[in-house]
Amino acid sequence: MLTSTTRRKRTAALLALAAALTVAAPVVEARPGGGGSVGSRGSRTFNAPSATTTAPGTAAPIQRSQTQPGPGMSNPGMQAPNQGRRFGGGFFAGLLGAGLLGALIGGGFFGGLGGIASFLGLLLQVGLIVGLIVLAVRFFRRRQQPAGAGAPYARQGLDNGPDPRGQPGPGGMAAGGLGGMMGGGAQRPPQQRPVQIGPQDYQVFERILGDVQDAYSREDMVTLRNIATPEMAGYFEEELRANAARGIVNRISDVKLLQGDLAEAWGEGQAEYATVAMRYALKDVKLDRNTNRVVENEPAEATEVWTFVRGTGRPWTLSAIQQTA
Repeated sequence: MLTSTTRRKRTAALLALAAALTVAAPVVEARPGGGGSVGSRGSRTFNAPSATTTAPGTAAPIQRSQTQPGPGMSNPGMQAPNQGRRFGGGFFAGLLGAGLLGALIGGGFFGGLGGIASFLGLLLQVGLIVGLIVLAVRFFRRRQQPAGAGAPYARQGLDNGPDPRGQPGPGGMAAGGLGGMMGGGAQRPPQQRPVQIGPQDYQVFERILGDVQDAYSREDMVTLRNIATPEMAGYFEEELRANAARGIVNRISDVKLLQGDLAEAWGEGQAEYATVAMRYALKDVKLDRNTNRVVENEPAEATEVWTFVRGTGRPWTLSAIQQTA
């Protein structure tokens, strides 16, 4: 039988382990994007881009994005809010757990009788609670269902697309995200159209690849905000601040595009998108910020899928980076 001192020691050890696991920072690669998949691709944000010769495998799903999933958008990497499940999940599960625990120690939900009578009372109470949950969930689902659900909708005009630069709206949300979270019947899948990409566009994509790496290495947020969407610039700033907090600096040089090809290009609303697979060489090291001592060397070659966006009369800017399998 454990003594109270032994139990306290074990409890303290478990709490210390939990705290260590909680504060431990994940190990990520260097380079802009932190070796993850972040950003927005319009209505295709949560759809895998087409495979190419440069990136024949599947690109990793977007892990962080200001775009909210909407009609016709799958979301393998993130889970959309589910108001019905949230309503009937934690609160009622807590009540059920409390009731079962009470039965084990001799009381029901409402401190009922002991023995068999208490057990039967518990079953009755559980049945009543389950019935109430079912009725409540049905009620709220009917209230949340769009008024025009199931009815055909008119084609969306081209002037109702998302902000081509992904500019967050009120509350830090990308334009169009509020409608997705509200689940209103007004939000519809945007109409898409083909977009032609020419040699000059590919030259711009290659230039942005080098400019992003160079500005990231110099921690030049002014340049990054000019060649990336506000969303992507925000992610870059987070990464650079994390590097500074760890006392390191990420130096990237000699970036050279080795191979690249177009995965897909499309337009929606006022925006045009191009997703390009790129394999490039680079020198990528992490240095101690005070001594310039090399802390870590990164791989000398990378293959990533970058998405660019432009509005009418505006230049291309980087809107997403995805890693390849």
